[in-house]
Amino acid sequence: MISFNKDILSIKVQSFINLSLNAEISTLVLKGIPFSNLEAKEVIEQIEAKKRCKTKLTSWYNTDQIYYPNKLNIEQTSSEITANYKANLIKGKSIIDLTGGFGVDCFSFSKTFSQVTHCEINPILSEIVKHNFKQLKTTNITCIATNGIEALKTTKNSFDWIYIDPSRRSDIKGKVFLLNDCLPNIPKYLKDLFKKSNSIMIKTSPLLDISSGISELSHVKTIYIVALNNEVKELLWILEKDYLGDIDIKTVNIKNNLETNFNFNLVEESTNDANYSVPLTYLYEPNVAILKAGAFNVLGTKLDVKKLHKHSHLYTSSRLIVFPGRSFKIINKLPYNKKAFKKAFKEPKANITTRNFPDKVDVIRKKLNLKDGGNSYIFFTTDLNDAKIILVCEKV
Repeated sequence: MISFNKDILSIKVQSFINLSLNAEISTLVLKGIPFSNLEAKEVIEQIEAKKRCKTKLTSWYNTDQIYYPNKLNIEQTSSEITANYKANLIKGKSIIDLTGGFGVDCFSFSKTFSQVTHCEINPILSEIVKHNFKQLKTTNITCIATNGIEALKTTKNSFDWIYIDPSRRSDIKGKVFLLNDCLPNIPKYLKDLFKKSNSIMIKTSPLLDISSGISELSHVKTIYIVALNNEVKELLWILEKDYLGDIDIKTVNIKNNLETNFNFNLVEESTNDANYSVPLTYLYEPNVAILKAGAFNVLGTKLDVKKLHKHSHLYTSSRLIVFPGRSFKIINKLPYNKKAFKKAFKEPKANITTRNFPDKVDVIRKKLNLKDGGNSYIFFTTDLNDAKIILVCEKV
């Protein structure tokens, strides 16, 4: 349950929170807090939540007198990096966020839109967000404590963009994987949304199946698969009123403030056939955004690399190319045979990856007596002849 106790914002309490950020939570619980007017749980929740914001929400972390909801809300919100990424995809005069939450996305939208409306059904969270925006010195965001869908239905205003991040949990079903099971049910309200804007951005969980989402929605123009440090964080669906054309898929992996992009059209994947080859000089492993996008055929065609097997999703080439993922030079190719491997590979450590392979990593480590680490990268996979093979590599 979210609470907003303004005594937390006193100078003494804020100082205690900041001084306790590196302390063990268990120690703080045992020691207690030096404030008779506050419960220990309230203060500790602030410490835990702020600690989680150090790298995820740096603007909040580095701003005085921010009030944090519980750590679960922090876990579920966008990171500042992904929020800024999505804000740079769209622009205009006005945008309404129907599921505002902690307000991270709205904060980023406030840099690219003149007017931002933040709707949050929980009145306490809405009040917290309004306070935090003031601390962040953001003046062009209006906070409304109401159901976003109902606010949209009753307002006379129209917007350049509508943004919505449906809840991925259901009281009945637990975690859900279809838009129809999310809250709010976007397919149900899509006509209402298009009455107020020609452009809609929907953020969904990485767990959502792309083909299912396409079948549930209409007028999908572009889908962005956004990964941070090679972990898919969100899918962004761009819907345009009356759009009936082909769907563009745009993948991005953000690492150290650098973006690796690979874009294609959904039709290209279905109309292209992959070319296959035995392992050549170099081996490539696509980043997770590309794997989520299912760009298995078009990737090889566009970059002129060959697949090892239909289901392996590893690629090879004779010359080195710039590849959206990890690149390796193949040092040795071996059959999946303990005796052959031990004869060829003498190191005690290796970094192991399996792709389209029957044995799991822990089984392989035990079987071949290999510890994790070192400078060698070994791929256990299946080749175009359905043979189980070992590729000993070094990173490029």
